[in-house]
Amino acid sequence: MQRLLLQHLLAWKQKPQRKPLLIDGARQTGKTYLLQTLFGSTFPRVLRLDFLESPAMAEAFVGSLKPEDIIFNIELLTGQVFNPATDLLILDEIGECPRAVTALKYFAEQAPEMYVAASGSNIGLLTAFPVGKVEQHNLRPLTFHEFLLASNEATLVKAYESRTNTTAAHNKLFDKLTDYYFTGGMPEAVRTWFDMAATSIVERSAAVSKIHQDLVQGYQRDFGKYAGKADSTLIESVFRNIPAQLSLVLDDSVKRFKFKGVAERKSRYSDFDGAIAWLEKCRLVLKNYPIEGMPRSPLAAYQKENYFKLFLFDIGLLNNMLGISYKEIKQQGFEYKGYLAENYVQQELAALGLDPTHSWQDARAEIEFIVSDAEGNIIPIEVKSGKRTRAKSLQSYIIKCKPLKTIKLTATQGSSPIEQQHMVLPLYFAAHLAEHVNHSPRIVT
Repeated sequence: MQRLLLQHLLAWKQKPQRKPLLIDGARQTGKTYLLQTLFGSTFPRVLRLDFLESPAMAEAFVGSLKPEDIIFNIELLTGQVFNPATDLLILDEIGECPRAVTALKYFAEQAPEMYVAASGSNIGLLTAFPVGKVEQHNLRPLTFHEFLLASNEATLVKAYESRTNTTAAHNKLFDKLTDYYFTGGMPEAVRTWFDMAATSIVERSAAVSKIHQDLVQGYQRDFGKYAGKADSTLIESVFRNIPAQLSLVLDDSVKRFKFKGVAERKSRYSDFDGAIAWLEKCRLVLKNYPIEGMPRSPLAAYQKENYFKLFLFDIGLLNNMLGISYKEIKQQGFEYKGYLAENYVQQELAALGLDPTHSWQDARAEIEFIVSDAEGNIIPIEVKSGKRTRAKSLQSYIIKCKPLKTIKLTATQGSSPIEQQHMVLPLYFAAHLAEHVNHSPRIVT
C-alpha cells in the first residue's frame, strides 16, 4: 500500500541536517509499515527497536543519552552493526520508553546528520515532550485517494487524480467510495478487502467486519491499560456514544455532542472533558466546532470549548460499531445516511491538516464545514449524501454572509470545471478541497 505521507519523509531525508522524525497516530494505522517497509526501503539498512514488543531495549537508554553511547548500547543489545551516516534507526512505540523520548532532544542537538525516526500511538499522553526538537507528522487511516491506490486500478486512479468529469468515471469512483464507506481506511481492513477480491462478497465483507471488530476491542483494552480503571469506563462510554449520537441524524447535519445520558450521574462538559481529551490525544476522535453568527478568520478564535461535534476517526469502524452491513450501504445508495458522508469528509479534512474543523449554524440553518482560504475569506462547504443538491442552509448562508465562493459536496457528477464561484463537487473529490483551504498538513518542530 502507498501512503502519501511518504513524500514528506523523503523530503526530510534529503535535508543536510534534520531533527528526529516523530510519527503519531492511532494504533494500527500503519506507522511501522510506513517507516520500516516504505521509507526503510530507501536506506541500505534499517535497525528497529520496538519498546512494546521488547521492553528490555530500554536498557540502551540507561545512563548516558549521548547519541554515540546510545548507538553503542543498541549494537550490544541487538548484535547488529549500525552506520549513523547511512542507516535508519526506528524507535517504535517510543511512548513506552520515556528515556528514549528524552533522547530525541540529544539526537537533534548533537547528531542532526543521523536518520532517527520514532513512532507511537500514545504520543499525546506523554507527560514530557521534546518541544522544538522533532519533526512531527500524524498518520491517519488511509484516505480515499490512498484506498484507490491500494486497488491497483491504474485507470481509475488516473481518473481521480486528473478529476475526470465523465459519467463512466463518476459511476466507477462513486462505487469505490461506497466500498470505502464500508472498509474505512485501517490498513489491515483495506488489504484484506483487495486481497479477497476473488472471493464471494459475503466472505469478503465478513472478513473485513471481523478485523473492524477486533480493532474496536483492542482500543477498548487500551482504555484500561493507559487510562486507569476509573477513567477507562468513562472513556469507553464516550467512545461508544459517538456512533450512537451520529446515527440519530439521517439526512440532516450532525448535531453537537450531548453529554446527558452518556454516563450515569454525569451531564456536564466538565464531567467528560478529560475523557474526550484522552480520545483526542490518542487520535481516536475528530472534533468540529460550530460557529454562530458571522464567521471570521481565524475561526479558532470564535469556537466554544464546550460546544462541539464528535466524529470517529475511521468510517469503517463507525459502520461496524453501528452494525451497518456492506449490503445495506450498497442497496440504500447512501441516500439518507448523511452523518456517514459527513464523517467521511471530516476524515478527509483532517488528513489535509484541518483538525479540528469548524461548521456554521444560525437559527435552523447549518453548514457542515467552513474553512478559510489564503486571504482569510470564509468558504462554506455543504455536504449532501444523496443526489438532491438543493440546499436551503447554503442559500441562507449566502444571504447572511455573502461569501465569495461556496462549495457543495454531493453524490452527483458535479458542476462544470469552469464554475469557480458556486462549485458542486462529487463527494469522492473531498481531498481536492486542499486547493481552497488555508492550511497544510501540520508539522510540529
